[in-house]
Amino acid sequence: MISRRQFVGGAAGLAAAGSAPLAFAQAYPSRPVRFLLGYAAGSGPDLIARFYAERLRPLMKTIVVENKPGAGGNIAAEQVARAKPDGYTLHPTGGGSLAAAPVIYREVPFDVERDLVVVAMLARQHTLLVVGANSPAKDMNELSAILKAKGDKGRWGSAIPTARVLGTLYSQSIGVAPVEVQYKTSADWIPDLANDMLDFAFIDSASGLGHARQGRIRALAGSSATRISALPDIPTMKSFGVDVDMASWWAVYAPAATPEPLQDQINQWFNEQSATPEAKAFLNGIGNEPWPLPRREAEAYHLEEVKNWARYVKIAGIQPQG
Repeated sequence: MISRRQFVGGAAGLAAAGSAPLAFAQAYPSRPVRFLLGYAAGSGPDLIARFYAERLRPLMKTIVVENKPGAGGNIAAEQVARAKPDGYTLHPTGGGSLAAAPVIYREVPFDVERDLVVVAMLARQHTLLVVGANSPAKDMNELSAILKAKGDKGRWGSAIPTARVLGTLYSQSIGVAPVEVQYKTSADWIPDLANDMLDFAFIDSASGLGHARQGRIRALAGSSATRISALPDIPTMKSFGVDVDMASWWAVYAPAATPEPLQDQINQWFNEQSATPEAKAFLNGIGNEPWPLPRREAEAYHLEEVKNWARYVKIAGIQPQG
């Protein structure tokens, strides 16, 4: 039996054999392109989406960034999955959150593997373990001691799947069970962390560094097994004995039936921008590394991460929600 992805890829491949690439390049875009974002305005993904929107305007003309936060980004992702596959609705997002959706949520109204396709990989980064600026914990060892003293009275905040898994694995590693408090977006728990109502939280570095520079939170460690070159002073959770290696990554998705020549054109445009000194300076400034990949490599990485997330969630013992 031929899968939907194989059928779509095969059909697009036949088109690519003729004059389709030139036709697409000449015709696209002829009207505004929507960047549909599952995160709030001012968040890390929003900053990245708007940076690329500005850089791509000479090529893609009018780009409209629309923020539709909620359900861990699934509201926006579903709209993109159901959109017409013509390149006019794109979904810049945290790839890990999307890959995790099938195992984090009980019901996901789209198929992460079949209904969406990666058209560009933008950057990768740490997910940061953070505490409030007034917290007495200056490193993970001190935070662990505080949590052990509190036992089940500790509290931590989460808003994205990566945070849920990392927080659970961290708590398990030190033998405590602090209460997880779930929020709609990371911005929602910042005041509670700053006011000592939470002991810790996890946030992507693109969102978290701004709050850290404003003195509201303090980063103690990153989730990748090795230090990120953009944040050389941030130690890894692994260096404190927590055996995790979970880099976060930003990607751009489109409806799966989008013709491959059009996917290739979009991939080329994004990759060209990611390779510029301006993109490197911007991404490094928010704790990210540029990560332009050929489209097929990006898609293969996404599909592998869908499998990895099933394993992460099983290890953490997290039950699907809602």
